[in-house]
Amino acid sequence: MDWSDEGIVLSARPHGESGLIVSLLTRTHGRHAGFVPGGGSRRASPVWQLGNVVEVGWRARLSDQLGNYTGELREPHAARALDDAAELAGLSAACAVADAALPEREPHPAMFDGFRAFLGALGHPGWPAIYVRLELGLLQELGFGLDLEKCAATGATEDLAYVSPKTGRAVSRMAAGPYKEKLLALPGFLSTGGLPGDDEQLRLGLDLTGYFLERHVFWPHNKPLPPARSRFMETLQR
Repeated sequence: MDWSDEGIVLSARPHGESGLIVSLLTRTHGRHAGFVPGGGSRRASPVWQLGNVVEVGWRARLSDQLGNYTGELREPHAARALDDAAELAGLSAACAVADAALPEREPHPAMFDGFRAFLGALGHPGWPAIYVRLELGLLQELGFGLDLEKCAATGATEDLAYVSPKTGRAVSRMAAGPYKEKLLALPGFLSTGGLPGDDEQLRLGLDLTGYFLERHVFWPHNKPLPPARSRFMETLQR
């Protein structure tokens, strides 16, 4: 059994004397793990850093085995993020969330493309907003997409200010009325497009996606949100 694909490195942990067990988000084979003989060596380890895009080959005797990876570096995003603590934290959070949330060996090409767009945004203004949209896309891919385009109560498309924690649907300021204390805040940049107006808008976006990731993706499996995501939020607040 063997195949070739593009992959984004989500995690890499030492195994044996110099090997690595690497988890990749691949375009056509989904989140897929494999063993990299010698991947931890000084020469090979730069290839398998979080967020790097690699051209990868996988081979195993049987399809359900871990198998071995070989790979060549195509886009060194890890090196690009090293000089910025927030970007490095965001990259680590994106990799950790995707690695923990996506089912193994289930293709999600839209998630691959969204992650690649996030990687391309690093180093440019507004990249944290792309991170929030990456988490929205992850929820969508897993069947828990949010409806942030119109009010669940009135159908209005303007002045959307809240989200129902039960349905994940937007609610306008007028329709929220006395129930607004029970609703989640919806930052404007998620309903109208564009970038967050300030750091508070960004934090509200992360709180929103984090709530639904916890409720629908992690809590049902008795798992918390990955610690890397909490560290990312702490870095943004400094």
